[in-house]
Amino acid sequence: MQPQKRHTEQTAPIGIVLAAGQSKRYGSDKRQARLPGGQTLLQTTLSKAQRHFTQLILVLGHNDKALDLNIPAAITIVHAPEAHTGLGTSIASAFQYLLDTQNDASTAAVLLGDMPWVQGDTVEQLKQNARASTIVRPIHQGHAGHPVFFGNAFWTELSGLSGDDGAKSVVQRHREKCEFIQVDDEGVLKDVDRPGDLER
Repeated sequence: MQPQKRHTEQTAPIGIVLAAGQSKRYGSDKRQARLPGGQTLLQTTLSKAQRHFTQLILVLGHNDKALDLNIPAAITIVHAPEAHTGLGTSIASAFQYLLDTQNDASTAAVLLGDMPWVQGDTVEQLKQNARASTIVRPIHQGHAGHPVFFGNAFWTELSGLSGDDGAKSVVQRHREKCEFIQVDDEGVLKDVDRPGDLER
């Protein structure tokens, strides 16, 4: 049986960055692709996330090494042993870690490692609306994006995910608990699948 989470509203949210993908469509390890500023794609996403989360968890594949990716020591690394099976497994690994460590945060945000263009104001707006009993997600021009804040009421369910559907099934089962925040930020929809995406 999983430990029960304390449903408090006061503790700072945790950031979870998913970066265990295989980059099959990109053709090489897109995490190490350079952006115009000189940082890699993953470094850019992490450095921006660190501005908003005092605790940051990075999910990597089983064989990934933090040193090879130049990951700052302050970031907690969680390895997803079956990451090749899909995004759901990476999410499950992160939330299982939170449950195992009995983290008392009320919410945790799931960010994607290949989405470095989310604006800081958007993250802060989502943080302000996040609660232990809700799922908070941004909407831009009618499309739902990332990051998604999950209250700790859903962490046990998220820890049981598998496959490639991510947390979509959890969101669909709890539509009445979802709060969609309208944002003027196309960065919540922009990810990197192919080299040309870096030039958009």
